[in-house]
Amino acid sequence: MYKAIIIDDEEMARMLLKGMVKEFCPDVDIADLCCDLPNGIKSIRKHKPDIVFLDIEMPGHSGLELLDFFDENEIDFSIIFVTAYHQYAIQAFKLSAVDYLLKPIDDRDLVNAVSSFKKRKNSRTDYSLLKENLNSPTKKIALSVANSVLFVPLEDILFFKADGSYTHVILRNGETILTSRNLKYYEETLFSDNSFYRCHKSFIVNISHITEYVKSDGGYLKVGEHCVNVSSDKVSLIFDKLKI
Repeated sequence: MYKAIIIDDEEMARMLLKGMVKEFCPDVDIADLCCDLPNGIKSIRKHKPDIVFLDIEMPGHSGLELLDFFDENEIDFSIIFVTAYHQYAIQAFKLSAVDYLLKPIDDRDLVNAVSSFKKRKNSRTDYSLLKENLNSPTKKIALSVANSVLFVPLEDILFFKADGSYTHVILRNGETILTSRNLKYYEETLFSDNSFYRCHKSFIVNISHITEYVKSDGGYLKVGEHCVNVSSDKVSLIFDKLKI
């Protein structure tokens, strides 16, 4: 059994989530329900949970402030953020590779978030990236590599290239990073970012780095010093995005 607590200022939300966890995640036991951040901090120290379901927007506090009350070596629990943020802000969660639930909570999303926790429960998540992505105009993406996670500014990425269940991320400094996620994952993560577009079954390109469209050889894009394939039906859409 995994131990969890819920921190949410709305009583109805706390009770609803508790009921959903009991029904759909029977191996997770809710040890406590907390109505605000101070009580949540006390509960974490008392119950030492494996999972904290944390509302990110509460009166007087942001759920992210929870991290300020614990030293880095004390954060031996995983956080599943619960939020009513609109889609534009959800990208910050996706880029930061943290688990989150969007209100109203869907039972399938709950099961997926808990499953993700189980897969990663022995690895440490850096929640500081989420803080940065929520508050800074310069966004970074978490790239999962062999034994670590790299945080890379989106503006430094030229394009993503598929390689089976892996993806090559090509940076403008000439570096290539092999990540353990497929291209579909990055397409979904970057869906709301207008700078990135899946121009081909094997490529997602950073439109701001396109310097040329070459019509010969079936058509391709020049991105920095690289040539990136583009599907013929995507060309006009890319021109629209470039406002050409």
